[in-house]
Amino acid sequence: MNDATQNPPIDGSEGVLTGGDGGAKSFYKMARVLDCFSRTRGSLSLTEIVERTGMPRTTIHRIVASLRDIGLIDQDGRRGDYRLGLRMFHYGSVVMANLDLNRHAHPHVLSLHQITGEIVHLHMFDGSQMVCIEREEMGDVRNTTLTVIEAAPVHCTSVGKAFLAFQEPDVLRRIAAEEGLERRTEHTLCSIEALTADLELIRKRGFAFDLEENEIGVQCVGAPIRDSRGRVFAAISVSGPTSRMQQARLLGLSGLVTATADRISTELGWLG
Repeated sequence: MNDATQNPPIDGSEGVLTGGDGGAKSFYKMARVLDCFSRTRGSLSLTEIVERTGMPRTTIHRIVASLRDIGLIDQDGRRGDYRLGLRMFHYGSVVMANLDLNRHAHPHVLSLHQITGEIVHLHMFDGSQMVCIEREEMGDVRNTTLTVIEAAPVHCTSVGKAFLAFQEPDVLRRIAAEEGLERRTEHTLCSIEALTADLELIRKRGFAFDLEENEIGVQCVGAPIRDSRGRVFAAISVSGPTSRMQQARLLGLSGLVTATADRISTELGWLG
């Protein structure tokens, strides 16, 4: 079997795979439709989906009907627009409950919290923002399953920038276009140029700072977590009030945070 068959190239203009079987083509097209939805565009008309995918209207109509039949897409009875169905939430809940990341990372997250005495966050990228998988803090007595997903912006948090620094440039451009680079505080980097320069520094030193960029009075240091193939898909951070998290302490904690991230990555199969 040649490489073209194993990894068929994508013809972006028509949304068609070259090579492979019809089933693979259908799954690819369905994924293209599902990818059209985002937090800022949670409801789309058929015409908008056609425009976003570049696929023929008849094809989109057929795919949307199939996705609706199996509950992956719902349709507004009054407006006729489409949105992701509750079955997607079910699948997401199953994924969250069975994450290798959570299982392997927990003892390291707990240890980092005990050593630093500060809040520790473990986040992973969900395609638009960083979703909190685990949080450890003093006096944390939550014993129930998390039902509201906590999320953090990518462009102005240490976990987000630690992730973003190791992605292809088009990821930043897509997030800027779809989600926007919201000015959360006076310190937020709101331009692609300023953020790109900061990400270059993060790549060189291996960790990221949030210097009151997301919330006034809170500063953080975060480091990237890699999967078995070395791809950064998550991050861990230590955060606290600015009064305690001055530059010298942030720099001192950066080694602990980076070492913790590397240990988690190693447990996930990364060879370094």
